[in-house]
Amino acid sequence: MATLLPILPEVILLTLAVLVLILDPFLKKDANHRSFLGMFTAAGLLVTLTLSLFFARPAEPSLVFGGMVRFDWLGFLFKMFFVFAAAVTALFFMDTDKLNQRAEAYLLLLAATIGMCLMSSSADLVMLYLAIETTSIPLYILAGFLTRDDKSTESGFKYMLFGALTSAVLLYGFSLIYGFAGTTSLYDLSIHFSNFDLLAVGITFLVLAGLAFKVSLFPFHFWAPDVYEGAPTPVAGFLSTASKAAGFAVILRLLTAVFPVISTDWSMILAVLATLTMTVGNLIALAQKNIKRLLAYSSIAHAGYAMIGVVAFSQFGVASAVFYLIAYILTNLLAFGIVGIVGHVTDSDDFSAYVGLSRRNSGLGLAALVAFLSLAGMPPFGGFVAKFFVFAAAVQSGWIWLAVIGVLNSIVGLYYYLNILKYIYLYRMENQDEDQHPVPVSRPVAIALVVLVIGVFLIGTLFGPWFGFANHAALNLF
Repeated sequence: MATLLPILPEVILLTLAVLVLILDPFLKKDANHRSFLGMFTAAGLLVTLTLSLFFARPAEPSLVFGGMVRFDWLGFLFKMFFVFAAAVTALFFMDTDKLNQRAEAYLLLLAATIGMCLMSSSADLVMLYLAIETTSIPLYILAGFLTRDDKSTESGFKYMLFGALTSAVLLYGFSLIYGFAGTTSLYDLSIHFSNFDLLAVGITFLVLAGLAFKVSLFPFHFWAPDVYEGAPTPVAGFLSTASKAAGFAVILRLLTAVFPVISTDWSMILAVLATLTMTVGNLIALAQKNIKRLLAYSSIAHAGYAMIGVVAFSQFGVASAVFYLIAYILTNLLAFGIVGIVGHVTDSDDFSAYVGLSRRNSGLGLAALVAFLSLAGMPPFGGFVAKFFVFAAAVQSGWIWLAVIGVLNSIVGLYYYLNILKYIYLYRMENQDEDQHPVPVSRPVAIALVVLVIGVFLIGTLFGPWFGFANHAALNLF
């Protein structure tokens, strides 16, 4: 049993996926069937989270399963938030037509979550690539799951097409690493890349290009707006949070394990990448009138903010990046949950669908206030503390100009987030008849929104324990 503890979350998730497939044929195809599958999946994920927290917490970092998996706090912390994000997404699935009628949707969600868990703890190039593909392939299918919706099928096809191309680039980079080093173990590779010569830079560019696609860094961000717009809204939310965080977990582990010597020139390249990602994401978001496309460009900008912590390349920098991703997962899941509810009721993702939302459903309006102010980096919400930490890490490491650019970009972001809130709180519907156009929220979705609102507020106020976990995870890398 002790040998299974490092992969206990993955084992339970796999068991849950099999149970979903077994139970589905025996359930009646009615509303209760749809409700049961969603609640069963969400409950199973919460059981996974609880059992892992009690029985699978790591002690000292160790390599297990022949060096394929590293059992440490970085992987464990990310795993817990991936499972949490999947549980919330399963509740959102219950309120989404087509997704809630198919057990395959929940199975694909669980399969992608297993892949993300393995991505965060992989210590071998072969395991890492398999984990990335285990994550990606179910997400390609989920993005295009609404086969009778042209936008959804286009979304799935584009995501698969670009994803396959970047996976090939990534695999080529991995093959070069193995060819020159003679090993696939991440923690044996550092001796072969102790100097940043031309070869190391070239290989790192290939690997970084493949991973930059996963986290939508500039210039590999172009897929995100079309995919997010066409994909089912809960899938887009899961893509923009858990999938992005998994990519960053891999980037953090690779840079500290394989390329521990970061030269000034290479750090400058990463800093420029972060700057362009933030700036491009925020500037293009200003012109958007579709809220899913706006959140797509917003997620690109947030990838740039998280990269600031990576550029700092210190224990504090990595801890701030991990904390930023935790806050971002909670906040963006909340934002996409609201978008899914409004889209389901109004059949529109344009800003005009949000006119008078605070009067049509005051609780939903309050949740939107929390989500968008947190994304904008306003206190007392999680987004403010997260941005403060990454900017502080940059200043501490001497990247003052990068922190200044980050602050300026945050100001730009504040404009378009407040613009959405203007529609929600200040604009009125024609004839001011908001009472005639309510926006109902189902109980499972309401539970998910309440949990996320509380989480965003707690991370912004009682951030000490959460940052302590992030710092402990970073400590395992250095």
